[in-house]
Amino acid sequence: MKAFKWLSIVAACAMAGSGTALAQERQTTSPADLFPGQDILPIMSWISMPPGEEFTLERLLEMKDAGINVNFSHTWDYEWALRELDLGKEAGIRIMFMCDKLREQPEETVKAVMNHPALAGYFLKDEPMDDSFDKLWAWAKRILDTDPNHVCYLNLLPTYGPFPTLEDYRKHVRHFVEAVPIPLISFDHYPVIGENTLRADWYGNLEVISEESRRVNRPFWAFALSTSHWSYPPPTMASLRLQMYSNLAYGAQGLQYFTYWNPTEKEYHDAPITLAGKRSSAYDRIRDMNRELQARAFVFVRSRVIAVNHLGEKIPDGTKRLEQLPPKVTKLETQNKGAIVSQLEKEGRRYLVIVNRSLTEEMHLTITFEPGVTRILKDGTKVPADKYTDTLWLTPGECEIFEL
Repeated sequence: MKAFKWLSIVAACAMAGSGTALAQERQTTSPADLFPGQDILPIMSWISMPPGEEFTLERLLEMKDAGINVNFSHTWDYEWALRELDLGKEAGIRIMFMCDKLREQPEETVKAVMNHPALAGYFLKDEPMDDSFDKLWAWAKRILDTDPNHVCYLNLLPTYGPFPTLEDYRKHVRHFVEAVPIPLISFDHYPVIGENTLRADWYGNLEVISEESRRVNRPFWAFALSTSHWSYPPPTMASLRLQMYSNLAYGAQGLQYFTYWNPTEKEYHDAPITLAGKRSSAYDRIRDMNRELQARAFVFVRSRVIAVNHLGEKIPDGTKRLEQLPPKVTKLETQNKGAIVSQLEKEGRRYLVIVNRSLTEEMHLTITFEPGVTRILKDGTKVPADKYTDTLWLTPGECEIFEL
């Protein structure tokens, strides 16, 4: 994933306000908590509307209807970046801020926007290598010293970057979290490489990011692919569910889509919004996905991972097999089908999250409990688990959640 410079910036468009409207400074326990006190998952679009005539309030509201609450447009022009903040405030969407001036004059630029109510944070760089970490931290520190209440944001490389082994990748991530101690960890990994194929190293990647996130007590964000390009297929509900629920099962506190708007004509296609500005089938799919995710967000937002394990005839490299049943669970079987079994804790409540790890096959989950367990449906409704049969059918990528 690379930061695209939009070639069609329309410099003559009228400016609507300075983008520096003041608000009371946002104070949270962590600047990565974009919606303090609310059970709302941050869901961000990578590459949304290009600056210019397409970046309008109407377009932002369309994005909001799709369930995106953080916009990231890759806007290099300072004046357009300010305009995006003002439009974001009108639409009720947070803006991940970037522009050339942020690098050239970080303190001055941050002071101009730090109190804007639509500001989500400051973008630094995509997929940095180890030799850039010192310079990145010097820049990030100037930003955070000026504004400690917002995040500096960047994405780490996936395991299929220039890393011979998973341990080499772990060293890269550990080097980053120690050398660049920004408040948020994010990485991109696109595991669906064919209609029926997943990358073998995806869950190993999630293991490393989740473990390092917990070790340094900083939240992480993760991706799902929403635009077909190269050999990557168009998104399906199964692929979206599998990616997003796997991310959440490992403790992700923010979710991202690559991309929202189609960035180029040659390589990318079937983005939620096409180059012609029309919705594709992917738009409806991410909207449905996001509504389902937010309905269950109270389980995941600010939760703590207790354990993540796997079931199946073969489990992914770098993961751990489930050897002991979770509390209150008396039986848990998947007929040797692949599944993630995650245990989360939040405010004294323990949740069991089970994800069908297949892109193509149903999984029959046989599970029994001691009395008092609740099943959490896709719309967020809580129902006593004993109202259902002991065997549930999970479609590809589907997730079952129980409050133990």
